[in-house]
Amino acid sequence: MAASLPPSRPRIPGSGLAKGLAVTLRTMTKKTVTEQYPDAQPELPPRTRGVIGLFEENCTVCMLCARECPDWCIYIDSHKETVPAATPGGRDRSRNVLDRFAIDFSLCMYCGICIEVCPFDALFWSPEFEYAETDIRDLTHERDKLREWMWTVPAPPALDPGAEEPKELAAARRTADKLAARQEPAAPEQPAPEQEGRE
Repeated sequence: MAASLPPSRPRIPGSGLAKGLAVTLRTMTKKTVTEQYPDAQPELPPRTRGVIGLFEENCTVCMLCARECPDWCIYIDSHKETVPAATPGGRDRSRNVLDRFAIDFSLCMYCGICIEVCPFDALFWSPEFEYAETDIRDLTHERDKLREWMWTVPAPPALDPGAEEPKELAAARRTADKLAARQEPAAPEQPAPEQEGRE
C-alpha cells in the first residue's frame, strides 16, 4: 500500500514576488565592491591555476605528462644521445634530450594532472593569467615561453610549525648524522681513576 503524501500548503499569491523583492532590498543596502582591474591587480590565492611553467632542467622526457593529459594538449619531441663512459672500460649510456616541449592553452582545461604526475617536479602552476591572444595559434607556448612562466611561480608556502618533517628531509638528515658519526674520531680512553682507601 502506497504511503499517502502529506497535504501541500496552499500557496499565497505573490509570495515568490515578495521573496525576490526581499533579496533585492537586502542587496541594495550593502556596499558594492568593484575590482578596479586592470588598474589594480587582483589579490590571487597562492594556489591559483593560471598558466603552467616548465623547469627544463628537471625534465627527463619520461612523457608521463603527455600520456596522462586528457586533452592531449602537450607536445614533446626528443632524441637519444650517447653519453661516453665515465671510467675506462665502462659502458656508454644513452639519455633523452628534450627538443620540443609545448602546451596548447587553447585546449588545456587546467586540470593539473600533468603537474601531479610529473615525477621530477618539472611542471608548476603560476598564478599569471594575462596571456590572452588575438590569434589562437599564439596560445601554443613553446618551451622558451614556458620557461619564462617559471619565474612567476611563487615559492611554496611554509610548513605549519607542528607539521611533520617531509620524508625526504628526514631520510637525508639521518644519512648525514650517520656519516658525521662515522667521521668523528674516537675519544682517547682515559685511565680509570684509582680507588681511594685501598690498603
